[in-house]
Amino acid sequence: MMAERPVAARQRPASERASPRAPVRPCASLIPSALAAKLARLGVQREFDLVLHLPLRYEDETRLTPIAEAREGAPVQVEGAVIESRIAYRPRRQLICRIVDDSGELYLRFLNFYGSQAKALIPGARVRAFGEVRPGFFGAEMIHPRYRTVREGTPLPEALTPIYPTTAGLAQFALRRLIAQALEQCELDETLPEAALARFGMPAFRDAIDALHRPRPGEDARALTLRTHPAWKRMKLDELLAQQLSMLLHYRERKGKTAPALAGAGALTAGLLERLPFRLTRAQCRAWAEIERDLRECHPMQRLLQGDVGSGKTVVAALAALRAVENGLQAAVMAPTEILAEQHFRKFSEWLAPLKVKLTWLSGSQKKKERAIAAADIASGATQVVVGTHALFQEGIEFLSLGLAIVDEQHRFGVEQRLALRAKALGAHGSASAEPHQMMMSATPIPRTLSMSYYADLDVSLIDESPPGRTPVVTKLIAAERRDEVLARVRRACRAGRQAYWVCPMIEDNAQEDAPRGARAGRGREQALQLQNVLDTHAHLSSEFVDLRVGLVHGRLAGAEKAAVMAEFTAGRIQLLVATTVIEVGVDVPNASLMIIEHAERFGLAQLHQLRGRVGRGAADSVCILLYQKPLSELARARLKVVFESNDGFEIARQDLLLRGPGEYLGVRQSGAPLLRFADIERDVDLLEAARALAPQLLRDDPQLARRHLARWMAGKSELMKA
Repeated sequence: MMAERPVAARQRPASERASPRAPVRPCASLIPSALAAKLARLGVQREFDLVLHLPLRYEDETRLTPIAEAREGAPVQVEGAVIESRIAYRPRRQLICRIVDDSGELYLRFLNFYGSQAKALIPGARVRAFGEVRPGFFGAEMIHPRYRTVREGTPLPEALTPIYPTTAGLAQFALRRLIAQALEQCELDETLPEAALARFGMPAFRDAIDALHRPRPGEDARALTLRTHPAWKRMKLDELLAQQLSMLLHYRERKGKTAPALAGAGALTAGLLERLPFRLTRAQCRAWAEIERDLRECHPMQRLLQGDVGSGKTVVAALAALRAVENGLQAAVMAPTEILAEQHFRKFSEWLAPLKVKLTWLSGSQKKKERAIAAADIASGATQVVVGTHALFQEGIEFLSLGLAIVDEQHRFGVEQRLALRAKALGAHGSASAEPHQMMMSATPIPRTLSMSYYADLDVSLIDESPPGRTPVVTKLIAAERRDEVLARVRRACRAGRQAYWVCPMIEDNAQEDAPRGARAGRGREQALQLQNVLDTHAHLSSEFVDLRVGLVHGRLAGAEKAAVMAEFTAGRIQLLVATTVIEVGVDVPNASLMIIEHAERFGLAQLHQLRGRVGRGAADSVCILLYQKPLSELARARLKVVFESNDGFEIARQDLLLRGPGEYLGVRQSGAPLLRFADIERDVDLLEAARALAPQLLRDDPQLARRHLARWMAGKSELMKA
């Protein structure tokens, strides 16, 4: 599969190579206590982490460039004698040195310096400096070059110089010294079978590590810098393999746990299917069949149900909840915002209440008495299905027999939050050993490579078609100076009996909408400005459309106020709704056929697609207008181009992954889930596929070696990848 040949390196005799089955010996303590905190900021917690702390780039200090031949903006190394050194105080305090060689002279300028530097760089000293030459006030200069004083004739390095990621107070030379010690003392035994190395054309681990930390003379500097060198490919494969092993072990571990087996179809699920005013699509039927099969098993389901906006995931979730109720257990549905949770509660009530299913609403904004009543009903088992926000897993809420946990927009919850809801289960008949089944939903389609890597431990169901009667949304890009045309369009739509959204940039992180007050500290000034923006927009549009009723909803409103406004809009009594991104998910108003997104250039791709999905939910022609301010940055232009050209959620998700990386899909800001340091799942898809193929083989043929590989790469981190 790999075209590249293994790294050209010295081949050690077989007798000198460590056996793959040899235990990993712990390193001697290399990290001085004074540096431990600084290294921890770089992710270096143990000695072996120094081995895996790989260079950011490489600099060529193997040759000297005459000063006169140094090209502007290109990094070069020069050597010369100091003929002048002084401390200047205008326009600011700085150390200025002038050096000369046989070809010319160059100024070295240090804006931040120590007294020891001024003493070292005195006239007569010989200095070797590395940096970029640029034109200065007095002539060619280097600003803050890396330098050292040398004697004439001091030999040059024979190999490229690695430059490592570092932090304040930790110099490159100190890092290099620690890493050199780690390379000598830490165990670098092989953790891949020789057959795998041959099949994928990979160098041995020790040789790859040597090539990256101590590149030999003649190594391809460009390949090292661009991380296409075979040594880098080995590191990427190892990292991806560790991720795949972690996911696979978690998957197998989950299959070994017990969960209540939820028997086949009963009267409630049959009753719901009969009462629905529509027929399930083929994709919905397929997804429900996969979930139903999992629920029959006596080990915990952990399935991700994904589908584009408006594809009909909620009714599938309702069927799953009823299956738990039919088996005498409770179901919990958790959403990240009150608006989305309320939408689920209304839908579930509409479908389940006629079947005599007892539902309970729970949120952080409830009054103390209401919350106490809800908690008592949940604890006693009187509640069969509870719908709510983060309040579901907070202290004081206990379930009698939680059999199924449904988490919507799961990437908005942190690892600890998702685990907390699952931990609420006492199991069937109070057995603490049984876990609930867990179903996660996402309206953000997950790109294939992301599904292959970070979601490899989940079973995935896909709803890839929309219910009949939905109309494609036409997207238009309009500059802000044409606002009058947009206002006229809103007036025409509302006078024709349709409804419209006017969306302003968010005023707060809606995933934290129900979080305690202290968790939202530190964002006050920015949120106040954003709040003023949505308030000003509402005031302006209210005066513009005096003949229309203009509503307002945002994250700072109390839950009851938001619910009242949304109810009025759903009933058609509000024609134009000014909102922040609290309407991003879960809002279903078929009569709303027009959306204007103010400052569209400030939104992410996935967010624009989600917002656009609030229209086009009925039979009427629908339009989403992206109103943008000039000038546009390159990134903003790229985002708007993608959402303008495509309605395909999977293509938009793929482009979003390329533009922003996987963090948003993983909820990494909340969870701290470890992202890949070296591999790129889009550019290194061949290595990802190789790791996926190798992981089950390694676990089957040599589980001890697999666990050693996992310990090497994921020590202390694999638990974060289990939620």
